Amino acid sequence: MKKNLDISVVIPVFNEEESLVELNNQILNSIDKNKTYELIYINDGSTDQSKNILSTLASKNSNIKLINFYKNKGKADALNSGFYFSSGKIVITLDSDLQDDPNEFQKLIKEIDNGSDMVSGWKKNRKDPLSKTFPSKIFNFVLRLLTGIKIHDFNCGLKAYNQKVVKSLNIYGGLHRFIPVLVKNSGFIISEVQINHRKRKYGVSKYGTSRMFHGLFDLITILFLKKYFNRPLHFFGKFGILFSLLGFFTNIYLSYKWMIFNYFNIGIKYSINRPLLFFGILLLLVGIQFISIGLIGELIVYLNRKRNFNLDDAEYINFN
Repeated sequence: MKKNLDISVVIPVFNEEESLVELNNQILNSIDKNKTYELIYINDGSTDQSKNILSTLASKNSNIKLINFYKNKGKADALNSGFYFSSGKIVITLDSDLQDDPNEFQKLIKEIDNGSDMVSGWKKNRKDPLSKTFPSKIFNFVLRLLTGIKIHDFNCGLKAYNQKVVKSLNIYGGLHRFIPVLVKNSGFIISEVQINHRKRKYGVSKYGTSRMFHGLFDLITILFLKKYFNRPLHFFGKFGILFSLLGFFTNIYLSYKWMIFNYFNIGIKYSINRPLLFFGILLLLVGIQFISIGLIGELIVYLNRKRNFNLDDAEYINFN
């Protein structure tokens, strides 16, 4: 049986060999010595010496646990695995580039103790170039506008969660940027605290312009999930009924015209070999397909309530 600890710290890592030892020392120094804890590092297929450094750290401290992905799977999968294996009553996440300050842990923990289910850090004085801060401001503004969630920094790496929150999360792709939205949609209480942010000391940023385009599609996904996650038929069914009705009334109209002109011999013969007839039939078929897709979606939602992990695509160290 998994032992419940006071704190789990989940740290995704990708090619951060220079910062890991310093980061590990800062985290250990920031944790209350009276608390039981674990550090869960997820090496996301790093191609530098990160794996070896983390393995050495884990060999010296049984509270340090390591998940080594055999290939790069992305931050969302790294967080998902860390959440799955975490056993702390409070789970804290932070990035491994030393820009997040572990000395801010106590602020987050205090907020959880005061009743929040999730606390997000706010890098008010962000130490990043304009090429990162400007798109981030636009992203956060749009997300606040569309979701109604009044926090300033949705994608801050430094967050704290109640254990029940992380066990309910299932993130993939780029959905780690929208964790506050997912948490809020599940009915949990979220809050925000201002945190210290530091300049990058080692290495280079993994941020790229492609993230902006990916983020657009992820935003569409999250807005769809927000409204239709547990009821896909409500989304596809609307279009299905609309197309089916258009097709039905189109064919009713054509049938009426055929009966008037042909059956009652009024005027010239009316041919049903018309493009509009085939268009009406097509609308009916498309409508039926949309409704069918919605029903299949409902079955998938029903059958996949639990997260499924492939535990064979990673190496696990210090997990009992």
